[in-house]
Amino acid sequence: MDTKLDPSRDDLPLMANTSHILVKHYVLDLDVDFESQIIEGTIVLFFESGKKQSRSTKEPCRTESNEACRFRMPEPCHSPVTDTRTFSPKTRSNDFTICGKGEKDTSGKDGNHDNREQASGISSSKYCCDTGNHGSEDFLLVLDCCDLSVLKVEEVDVAAVPGIEKLTRSPKLTVVSEELRNQIVCELVTLPADRWREQLDYYARCSQAPGCGELLFDTDTWSLQIRKTGAQTATDFPHAIRIRYSTKPQGRSVTWTSDQSGRPCVYTMGSPINNRALFPCQEPPVAMSTWQATVRAAASFVVLMSGENSAKPTQLREGCSSWHYYVTMPMPASTFTIAVGSWTEMKPETCSSNDLAAERSLSPSEADFRYVGICGHMEYPCRFQNPSATTQEIIPHRVFAPLCLKGACQETLLQLVPPCLSAAHRVLGTHPFSRLDILIVPSNFPSLGMASPHIIFLSQSVLTGNSHLCGTRLCHEIAHAWFGLAIGARDWTEEWLSEGFATHLEDVFWAKAQQLDPHEAQEQQELKACLRWCRLQDEVRNSPEEMQVLRPNKEKTGHVSDSGSSVVKHGLNPEKVFMQVHYLKGYFLLRFLAQRLGDDTYFAFLRKFVHTFHGQLILSQDFLQMLLENIPEEKRLELSVENIFRDWLESSGIPQPLQRERQAGAECGLARQVSVEVEKWIRMNRRPRKRKRRETEKLFEKLLPDQLVLLLEHLLEQKTLNPRTLQSLERAYRLTQQDAEVRHRWCELIIKHKYTKAYKDVERFLQEDQAMGIYLYGELMVSEDSRQQQVARRCFELTKEQMDRSSAQVVAEMLF
Repeated sequence: MDTKLDPSRDDLPLMANTSHILVKHYVLDLDVDFESQIIEGTIVLFFESGKKQSRSTKEPCRTESNEACRFRMPEPCHSPVTDTRTFSPKTRSNDFTICGKGEKDTSGKDGNHDNREQASGISSSKYCCDTGNHGSEDFLLVLDCCDLSVLKVEEVDVAAVPGIEKLTRSPKLTVVSEELRNQIVCELVTLPADRWREQLDYYARCSQAPGCGELLFDTDTWSLQIRKTGAQTATDFPHAIRIRYSTKPQGRSVTWTSDQSGRPCVYTMGSPINNRALFPCQEPPVAMSTWQATVRAAASFVVLMSGENSAKPTQLREGCSSWHYYVTMPMPASTFTIAVGSWTEMKPETCSSNDLAAERSLSPSEADFRYVGICGHMEYPCRFQNPSATTQEIIPHRVFAPLCLKGACQETLLQLVPPCLSAAHRVLGTHPFSRLDILIVPSNFPSLGMASPHIIFLSQSVLTGNSHLCGTRLCHEIAHAWFGLAIGARDWTEEWLSEGFATHLEDVFWAKAQQLDPHEAQEQQELKACLRWCRLQDEVRNSPEEMQVLRPNKEKTGHVSDSGSSVVKHGLNPEKVFMQVHYLKGYFLLRFLAQRLGDDTYFAFLRKFVHTFHGQLILSQDFLQMLLENIPEEKRLELSVENIFRDWLESSGIPQPLQRERQAGAECGLARQVSVEVEKWIRMNRRPRKRKRRETEKLFEKLLPDQLVLLLEHLLEQKTLNPRTLQSLERAYRLTQQDAEVRHRWCELIIKHKYTKAYKDVERFLQEDQAMGIYLYGELMVSEDSRQQQVARRCFELTKEQMDRSSAQVVAEMLF
């Protein structure tokens, strides 16, 4: 491997050997302990052998360097880049029995030692890949794993489950062998979709079966490696294994913090290392799996999770509750999310018909929402084949938040969910997921939102001001149900396939949710394009060129090593989390294509694309090739996959077609209105005399939130604004009461013009709007003004213990 690799800034390794063996289902059985800040328990993995199962067994650990081929690797095994408490364990409802051989758990406390090696005193060098004796090595299972204490790994005796013989050809299980156990798992993972309830029941029962022998294991920085003596191929390797483990308080997949009411809570961010510090798993997106999980916590806590069912707690002994969730749609393990806290379900003060799951018949103009034929994905109970699901405009949904945010949720969020869900259905058709939970996460959440199967996290920052920011962000996350979840990128370097689509669709959904007429919708979308154009120009000026490329691996995109391992380009760079280039360039590309085709043709195609590819992983060319095949020849002009790759996806900077479009485009009406207001403020700033407050308010027009953002961005270009002007500006638009996007620009003006009277607004923003405040720290420090630097350092001291790790790292580098 590259010894110069900085693990905190470079590519994220995906270590799992998915080409040899694939996890098809996970069963998690976990306890959440807030006192120790640890989640512990077991996970059972059910496998099927991959396509390359007959390949020589030394290949799972083949790399550029033989040095990495030792069983206990001190460094991650990097392949060439070719390619994404209050509760005690004593209250556990199930304690697994270890069968038969009298072996004790002698693994080290840190989980970093082979259990049998330690018991017998055999040197780890015994487990080297024997390159001189091909075909004699044991198969090595490699899982993605980081910041976990692995205590024991064992094979599960699925043949011991009563009634399991129904999955075999034998009426009685007389002789139990490895082959028979693997046959049972093979039959179980391939049960037809209409038997999903039975399948989940078998998974649960198998997960509680006794162990039948411990397996050798070792861990390094990024992986857990498991082997069984004598199992030389993936076919021979046990197809059901149980791992007993615990998370670590500092684990990068799990955030322990307090909510807005000061109550302890924990949630999984899944970034930047995804879920490998929550449970050992296969991280590459091709490892599509289902899961079910039982999570126990004190009875005062609510457990929310990526699950198809609206789980209710089961009361256990000693004041603790158990929650159970499951999914039947295979998805990458990185999409799994959990949040445990003292959440309260928020309900409207009065229940209207709009709050209920609604169904209606399709109108003739919407007939293209449904397509006849079999879906292209692997078999699962698919909503696109369910007639009642295809007409369900508003899926069942719940909203959770700390009780102190009840008023804010009722004023904004609750009334927006039904129209936003309905708008998404009118644009794209069938909702891919059967229900939705929405959680207002703690103030240290480092972005405005995150979408996972069946659950959306939203920042508290979207609740302030009017409904605009909340509505647009909600629409963005709802769009991810189709693009990012139901349709995923096969190579995580192609983030634009998720974020570009969600950014483009949020405007379309929000216009329909507001019931705007076509002209109003176009005006608002043109204004948004103007704002994003400014943002993209700024991003390109202030970010490294290599991080502006949407398809950095070019023709090698989607390629992996022989074992299936790969890396995510720049995946560990903390600054990448705050970059928006894949949102913005992706958005402008889709907008360019929609304008070329016309909205009717484009969105009819998009519905067809969703129906064709839902439940699958794609690369950019899958979308572009299908699009170009559906464009009439006269509209295609010089468009080709190669040209789009060259102009939009494989080069840094601003794409040339976008440069030409923005230079030729006329300013929209809403933007012209802002320009008029900007001139008024510039004139006012030059005048020596004061105006009365009432006269100032009459002088200026009322502006939409996006217009206010654009106004403040234009005023940021002014060299000087005097304190009197800034005071009038704040009063005229009540800037401190606006949404977080507007207040962020207001804070920038305060900092630029050293408007000391309003420094309290900056301090408030940095503490309460951590999802957006990182940039402001840099502005405070760049000014080299001692008072501003004191503001920055004081706010960081107050928030750093709770701050998201990547955010804290970036801010610390700015400040010290």
